Amino acid sequence: MIPLRDGTRLAARIWLPRDAEQDPVPAILEYLPYRKRDGTHERDALTHPYLAGHGYAAVRVDIRGSGESDGLLQDEYTRQEQDDALEVIAWLAAQPWCSGAVGMMGISWGGFNALQVAALRPPALKAIVSICSTDDRYRDDVHYMGGARLGAGLGWASFFFRSMCHPPDPLLVGDRWRAMWLERLAHVPLFLEAWLRHQRRDAYWRHGSICEDYGAIRCPVYLVGGWTDGYTNAVPRMLARLSCPRKGLIGPWAHAYPHFARPGPQIGFLQEMLRWWDQWLKGIDTGVMNEPMLRAWMTQSVRPARHHHALPGRWIGEPGWPPPGMTACRLFLADGGLETQAAALAPRSVCTPQTVGRHAGEWCPFGGSDQAGDQREDDARSLTFETPPLERALEILGAPILTVEVASDKPVAHLVARLCDVHPSGESLRVSYGVLNLTHRDGHETPVPLAAGQRYRVRIQLNNTGCVLPAGHRVRLALSTTYWPLIWPSPEKAALTIFGGSLDLPVRPPREPEALRPFPEPQTATPETITTVRPGVHRIERLGLELGSEGTSTFHIDDDDPLSAVAELRRADTLARDAWRIRIETRLRLSCTRDAFRLQAGLRAWGGDEEVCARDWDRTIARDCI
Repeated sequence: MIPLRDGTRLAARIWLPRDAEQDPVPAILEYLPYRKRDGTHERDALTHPYLAGHGYAAVRVDIRGSGESDGLLQDEYTRQEQDDALEVIAWLAAQPWCSGAVGMMGISWGGFNALQVAALRPPALKAIVSICSTDDRYRDDVHYMGGARLGAGLGWASFFFRSMCHPPDPLLVGDRWRAMWLERLAHVPLFLEAWLRHQRRDAYWRHGSICEDYGAIRCPVYLVGGWTDGYTNAVPRMLARLSCPRKGLIGPWAHAYPHFARPGPQIGFLQEMLRWWDQWLKGIDTGVMNEPMLRAWMTQSVRPARHHHALPGRWIGEPGWPPPGMTACRLFLADGGLETQAAALAPRSVCTPQTVGRHAGEWCPFGGSDQAGDQREDDARSLTFETPPLERALEILGAPILTVEVASDKPVAHLVARLCDVHPSGESLRVSYGVLNLTHRDGHETPVPLAAGQRYRVRIQLNNTGCVLPAGHRVRLALSTTYWPLIWPSPEKAALTIFGGSLDLPVRPPREPEALRPFPEPQTATPETITTVRPGVHRIERLGLELGSEGTSTFHIDDDDPLSAVAELRRADTLARDAWRIRIETRLRLSCTRDAFRLQAGLRAWGGDEEVCARDWDRTIARDCI
């Protein structure tokens, strides 16, 4: 237990080299609310003992109010969370087994707070590794995209809500576990309510967004991402705007550590991290900073599928960002499709069914059957423009940009753009996409309703991508006004008119094969021993703890009615050891009217056969140009 100045204690699990007391080592901190005991135990087992076995103190800390830590957790990325991290880092640096140098690493939440804490410049923090994270909490996180409400934020809200209702383990905290649990149940907020009340980029989202002051970060930063992940845009942006020593790595992966992420190929990421940590925490020249600033996977074209075990391609290196020698291939929207020269375009109307988007996959895939599938059905119900078959392969690295002149018949409307690789067979592979709530056309801070019939020139930056479109394939641009359930629909069925536009593709010119240091094969520590007790229930053998989870997620909308949109997520989690039994049930439901969201939720919890908590919420939240 790590003591803080206000009397709170944070629970930590620490792996040490056997001789660390005699020969102190640097510490590497991963700081999360995801319950080290029974939440991240599988990935922790692969990673932290490995780092300890190679000369580091590996430290996994539960944030205040989570796991076995004291206190209450009120929201994501609070100042309290950051202040506690400063105390944890100082405590680590002062331990007899620590050399005084500390690093911070993490994926997703841990990647976010590594950046946020680095911006506060604690003296002992010498370097960080930030994986699948972002510098802008509004622009590129699970809540909003292009000013539109993300459906993925509902699944995240459901998971986070119920995980904060789990009790600490009595084996670690003793008899006070019950009082700690009841306090959490009584005070856990309905997190989604706060996120829905901030529908524009205000001070709430600026807090914790390091893009507000890139210069605040001075320690070395290693930024890691994956083209299949939801957080595809932050790595290039931060490489361009940070001024500290920095490196970037973007693989084919979804939302996971690169030594076990899907789609493959996986790499020896733990070995790669050791090179980074040895360089900056031990002062050993590993050569890691003599290599290209960015290593990225250029993905070859594949048949579209909801799951890919691995994606073919090759590694490339770039000395900086933006890469030198890049050119923009400008294609014009024309009556004949996408053309290399400006040509006539008769005004085109687009008003798509509400169910366009059923093949979108998840906003943030985790590597299962959650990726974008064949786009042909969605394409057929969208407004499309495409090129003739390509005469030669086209390599794209970066963010495609769509500029269009558009008018709307409603004050609030969305425009969704998808860039697809169309195979000779007709299969359509989505390689990038972008979303813009058109009321946010001049910025996310001050949305302004559209005037019916007025023409606006708008710019949509699609997600960054690294891909190769082969000769003989076509490039397709698909435009829609809907993308359910990836984004929540606009209040009214809107029809847009497209008067003209262009698509800029960031083309990487052909180069000689690059001599890059190959990544080693993945290595890990010994996996945690997990036994499947029955479907939906597994046991962590080291703890004798059984964990179960079951539930349903339903997203419904009628083809012609945006106000029919309803999302309902129900989950039941169980924890058991011998006679100790816990059950937690949560319900989250979001619906809407033209003017407001209706958010309903429920929480029930049992200790054994005794119901110890019953709470319900019913909130109406005004829509703010969304």
